[in-house]
Amino acid sequence: MTREVRTDILGPGAKSIVARLKREIGAFGVFSIATGSMISSGIFILPGLAFSMVGPGLFLSYLIAGVLGLIGILSMIELATAMPKAGGDYYYVNKSFGPFVGSISGFLGWFALSFKSSFAIFGIAEIVFAYTGFNTLVSGLILCTLFVMLNILGTKEATSLQVVLVVGLLALMVVYVVSGIPRMNAGNFVKIADTNLNTIFVTSGFIFISFGGLLKVANISEEVNNPQKNLPLGMVGSVVVVTVLYVSMVLVMTGTLEPGSFAESLTPVADSAKITLGPAGYYIVLVASFLAFFTTANAGVMAASRYPLALSHDRLVPAMFGRVHRKTGTPTVAILVTGVLIGLSQLLPLETLVKAASTVVLSAYVLTNLSVIVLRESKITNYSPSFKAPLYPWLQIAAILLFTFFIIDLGLSAVEISITIVLIGVFVYLAYGRRRAKKESALLHLMRRIADRQLINATLEDELREIIIDRDDIEQDSFDRLLKKASFVDLEGQYDFVTFLQLVCRDIGNEVGMPTNEIQKRFEERQAQTDTALTQFLAVPHIIIEGTDTMFLHVVRARDGIRFSEGHDAVKAIFLLGGTKDVRVLHLKTIAAIASIISEDDFERRWMAADRPIDLKNLLLVNRRRRYP
Repeated sequence: MTREVRTDILGPGAKSIVARLKREIGAFGVFSIATGSMISSGIFILPGLAFSMVGPGLFLSYLIAGVLGLIGILSMIELATAMPKAGGDYYYVNKSFGPFVGSISGFLGWFALSFKSSFAIFGIAEIVFAYTGFNTLVSGLILCTLFVMLNILGTKEATSLQVVLVVGLLALMVVYVVSGIPRMNAGNFVKIADTNLNTIFVTSGFIFISFGGLLKVANISEEVNNPQKNLPLGMVGSVVVVTVLYVSMVLVMTGTLEPGSFAESLTPVADSAKITLGPAGYYIVLVASFLAFFTTANAGVMAASRYPLALSHDRLVPAMFGRVHRKTGTPTVAILVTGVLIGLSQLLPLETLVKAASTVVLSAYVLTNLSVIVLRESKITNYSPSFKAPLYPWLQIAAILLFTFFIIDLGLSAVEISITIVLIGVFVYLAYGRRRAKKESALLHLMRRIADRQLINATLEDELREIIIDRDDIEQDSFDRLLKKASFVDLEGQYDFVTFLQLVCRDIGNEVGMPTNEIQKRFEERQAQTDTALTQFLAVPHIIIEGTDTMFLHVVRARDGIRFSEGHDAVKAIFLLGGTKDVRVLHLKTIAAIASIISEDDFERRWMAADRPIDLKNLLLVNRRRRYP
């Protein structure tokens, strides 16, 4: 599904036209991107380094990391189904805490996924070097260029390749596990009882980069078809399958390799396969590792490039980063700059690269869990995820504490790199984004609950409402367009019909350019002809005005009721409607649409329970009523 071209994204005076991304990724595409993003250097290279830290208890570290990944991803899924937008965790943090923290989160996520992709490219370059002696840095840059070009060609093409590669990768990994189980040596696990529990947890934090690919799916959620269903299915399925495979493969490696050689190996899976399957096994794993590195690097470029795209949409970096190619539907500039970042990160030492990436990924999980708490507690009407993380808020609090513990334990070098990235985000925000970005956030809505309602306006509600309409494919008709321009008023106190008109007709007169007394006179005449209160709850006073192609709608909630007549003396929902004679058909369609909405189950309770006029507007716009073309 291709969405329309947007010309408003860059604000007034902008010359660029930004096209929306295409929705072409299904549930298996989500699964493939997440799985391919996770299975790479994290299992083909990292186990040797991790084994030197924890010994035969390594499989427990992978299991714990997988469970933590699942805990973290539940909040991520909630946010992704509520706001399926490019930028993933950055977008959620920005809408939760505002553009300053959002800028920092965007740069952290961008660097994290770039580092992870660089880690995968490093793995391919090492294999190339082992067989050809070709310089690793040069081959890494060539590979980076290849993945950048593939992603520029289109998301559909990149995803199709991802699906094929992941299917082949999973099949080869299953062959390795099944063939290795009978050859495992139980004696290799004897010293597991001596393993320190804290060391197991610390190692889990070190290898957590192996599950960093889960962030990538949130980043491309705007391109997922039917995100309410496909995001939860693909993401949960991926983390479960990958955790089972990781634990199984680490058990086989531990059971088939001598501890000394395992701890020193940068190719532990290949070394193990040579024992379990002979020379053929070595080549099977060699092919599998190539597939794994390719899937991670490919998905990494795809997902990481959505950070600068999203930052550009929110005017936190220059507009050029948000340009989307009309033909391919891909953010070309963002992909190119991400490719440069991945290429430069090839210069970092391997262990520093791993720790830095893990630290930034863990930080992203902390911020997303905080975002869920802030968004839920802010009571924003249009925060409407189709999937809600269970055990709220205890699950989120536990995740925040655990991920923070892992960040601290990873050491000073990783934290220093993270601080550097944070400072880059702060500098860019102060130099560019501060004067341009929208300032409203869910945190301000939360503050409104405990402080002053005047702190915020309705821009975030409007933005989230449009996301829901787009996510749920709600077609918009003339009544929706009229509602978006309509005035909404919350009225306290009891009034008769004439006094009520005196209160509201001045605003209507200003809107349509007619004297207030003339507007009031026409509504009074209409009421005298026939009672415009349709029920004890609803009234639709409507008049004809002079001119052409003009229509207005003024919506009022009267908490204590308006007296229209003897039979209707406490009307709570009033839709004052007027239009010129040439729009009579639209006039009738509007009345029909109002009647359709009012007849919905539980509408009266929701109307009276709405907190503010913007909530009344959202109640009318986000629903499944029949639309009239």
